[in-house]
Amino acid sequence: MTALTPPRRPPLVRRRAALAGTSYHLVSGILAAIFLVPLIWVALNSIKSPEEANQQPPTWLPKSFSVGNYRQLATYGEGIGVYLLNSAVVCVLVVAGTAVVTVLAGYGFARYEFLGKRLLFGSTLLILMVPYATILLPLYIVLGWFGLTNTVIGLALVLVMFQLPFGVFLMRNSFESIPRELEEAALVDGCSDLQALRHVSLRLVSPGIVTVALFSFIASWNEFLAPLIFLNDGERYTLPVMLVSLQSGAYGVVDYGALQAGVVLAVAPVLLVYLLLQRYYVSGLVNGALRG
Repeated sequence: MTALTPPRRPPLVRRRAALAGTSYHLVSGILAAIFLVPLIWVALNSIKSPEEANQQPPTWLPKSFSVGNYRQLATYGEGIGVYLLNSAVVCVLVVAGTAVVTVLAGYGFARYEFLGKRLLFGSTLLILMVPYATILLPLYIVLGWFGLTNTVIGLALVLVMFQLPFGVFLMRNSFESIPRELEEAALVDGCSDLQALRHVSLRLVSPGIVTVALFSFIASWNEFLAPLIFLNDGERYTLPVMLVSLQSGAYGVVDYGALQAGVVLAVAPVLLVYLLLQRYYVSGLVNGALRG
């Protein structure tokens, strides 16, 4: 028996497909270059000497490589290490808190029926329509009642709250995309609901969890307004607040070299985490946020 060969497409169809593919990659390459040029420019300016980085008009390429801007950044204020550590601690708390709450809430909305379920879920999504800047003052008062103002834990709790609506929505859809029969089989084998969640469901919704974690990490790492409002001690400032202070400069004089070195340190972790988790991020959005 001879193997069946797929029918060949007409030459005109092949040319159109090739043209469409070429156009797609060309436009994508142009857009990628547009987004990369500012990052490359900042990275190059950060390794110029402090004098060259502040030179007007600016030079395109560094005449000599220097780490002077990073040295100056290391001694600014409390030191760049303190601000990086504060941002890292806040991000860890926000990512962990958001992941735990959204997984449990999403599982509850997807698997259980209770009175007021639709109303509660709709109310959670309505929070997305409220500009969060309008509720910062009430939140500041509430944190003051619990003695959590000017603390990293209080700031982390506020940022977790901001991430809950989208995270709960995505995790509920992620759990609903899993057949119930898989969990029922685990229950028949003697697992409890939490054991079935841990050993079966969590493995299948891991892309959604990574997506929620990535969103909460990027949001908390780049957040400026909430740390500015809730923190009033320079030793607890996060990196974005420090960069804005650096941008204002002493007596209106801005050190552009140190500022762009700080931008590089702020962008690098986000870019690295995104590149490492990109596959899970895309899968989580497709299977969770875009469902139903």
